[in-house]
Amino acid sequence: MTVAFEGGLTREAIEKTYLRIAGRVRRTPVFELDASALDLPAASLALKLECLQFSGSFKARGAFSAMTSAALPASGVAAASGGNHGAAVAFAARALGSPARIFVPTISSPAKLARIAEYGAELLVEGERYADALALCDAYCAESGARSIHAYDEVSTLLGQGTIGLELDEQGAELDTLLVAVGGGGLIGGLAAWYRGAVRLVAVEPEGAPSLAMALAAGAPVPAPQGSIAADSLAPRQVGALMFPLAKAFVDRVILVSDDDIRSAQKKLWQATRLVAEPGGATALAALVSGAYVPAPGERVGVLVCGANTSAVDFDR
Repeated sequence: MTVAFEGGLTREAIEKTYLRIAGRVRRTPVFELDASALDLPAASLALKLECLQFSGSFKARGAFSAMTSAALPASGVAAASGGNHGAAVAFAARALGSPARIFVPTISSPAKLARIAEYGAELLVEGERYADALALCDAYCAESGARSIHAYDEVSTLLGQGTIGLELDEQGAELDTLLVAVGGGGLIGGLAAWYRGAVRLVAVEPEGAPSLAMALAAGAPVPAPQGSIAADSLAPRQVGALMFPLAKAFVDRVILVSDDDIRSAQKKLWQATRLVAEPGGATALAALVSGAYVPAPGERVGVLVCGANTSAVDFDR
């Protein structure tokens, strides 16, 4: 399928980005898992463990991509975030010697706030949702001259997230399908820019935050509900404008899962592997655990476990 996309979202650009951020991000492992460990019918599962990435999520890739794409101002960088992007920008800023100010809403989890503070960024907690934090960040950048690092609607951010697809190919994952959690869409947009139909991309969203599902139904990004246990990572006001043409062209379908499904996926992942995922990090797996996505016989399914910034381990408490 030949589709033109503005902004240089090409495989060549992703390859160059991967070389530029090499050594600053982890080459995260692919974990082979027998589906029976999750009480699922026989299937070949490969978990891409971005939950083991620096700063606790895949967001470090986009942060380093954005912050190494051009010289940073003396006033530093700023970012609005539900938590994971803020932690990634704070981590990257510390590594690059840049000041950072991170704006987060009050729904952000204590674990994510602690991680941002741990990396030495200035932290401002204000507003109920990500959109509130973004408005404050934009105003600060306009006043201070700080470089705004957008969580999902910036070319360099999408290129960084797209390096996961390149890495999976280098690791010989040989996927038929990849399940990906969606919030603002930077992750699945970057992956779509890399795969371009070579792998079936299935988006997974919380029922309470169906941002991509609503955008595809409307034919454009539109405001969506923002309620879910995963709201601090998967509940923007709407998906990004840059990722939307890629999603229209290359995302096979969107699956919605309940908060109970997400909790169940967290618990099953812990029981089967002793890997901890935050709600947003386990959302893609919830599509399998809930039965909303049933692999075909012989299908090779990848699951992107995208974040682990949570203090919850005992899910029975």
